[in-house]
Amino acid sequence: MSEASLAVLVTGAFLLAGFVKGVVGLGLPTIAMGLLSLALPPAQSAALLVVPSPVTNVWQLWAGPDFRALVRRLWPMMAGVCAGVALGGGWLAGENAMAARVGLGVCVALYAGLSLANVRFAVPERAEQWLNVPIGVATGLVTAATGIFVLPAVPYLQSLGLAKEDLIQALGLSFLVSTVALGAGLANDGVFDAANLAGSALALVPAMAGMALGTKLRHRLPAESFRRWFLIGLMALGAYLAVRGLA
Repeated sequence: MSEASLAVLVTGAFLLAGFVKGVVGLGLPTIAMGLLSLALPPAQSAALLVVPSPVTNVWQLWAGPDFRALVRRLWPMMAGVCAGVALGGGWLAGENAMAARVGLGVCVALYAGLSLANVRFAVPERAEQWLNVPIGVATGLVTAATGIFVLPAVPYLQSLGLAKEDLIQALGLSFLVSTVALGAGLANDGVFDAANLAGSALALVPAMAGMALGTKLRHRLPAESFRRWFLIGLMALGAYLAVRGLA
């Protein structure tokens, strides 16, 4: 792929990913990783997320109702995420690129399928204390292997009975910690360097533009219809990535 074509792909991927995040509150890393992995190795795709993902999630955190209370409640899960990413160090890079692409496709398709089926779990408050760490570790391992951080974190956070704005803030916190941990892991593996940092910083521009547009249009779009077609497209993309990785 030429440099011009790659620039168009990166810009378009982050513009679309930011737009979806602005509308539904999540989806930036999943969409960006899925689209970028059509042309780039998963590790390089993940490296481009290191700036846009935390910045957009800080925005999401800032708009939430009670950051301190959320951190007190979820810090064991966040510690587990960091531990899981550290345990899975090196999985995304080098000789594991093909397996990472298959894993990425499977996770994207599975997440979209569960969301389309409207699968919901309910975690009792007494169980949350001992589930936080293993859910965090599992999320960190999936992050280290695929570069995305929606499983099992998103279904778990949705199961805690949080109010809408608290849930959006909790998702932002989880994605922020996962991205920072992944960036540190990629740097340790020699994948994230100055060139990737520059590319990731440039990707912030379309991501923020897309998120601003999506946020502005959030209440004007038919939310459920938009969500359904977004998930159908995401499931198709995940299936394609998985099959392509096996080919």
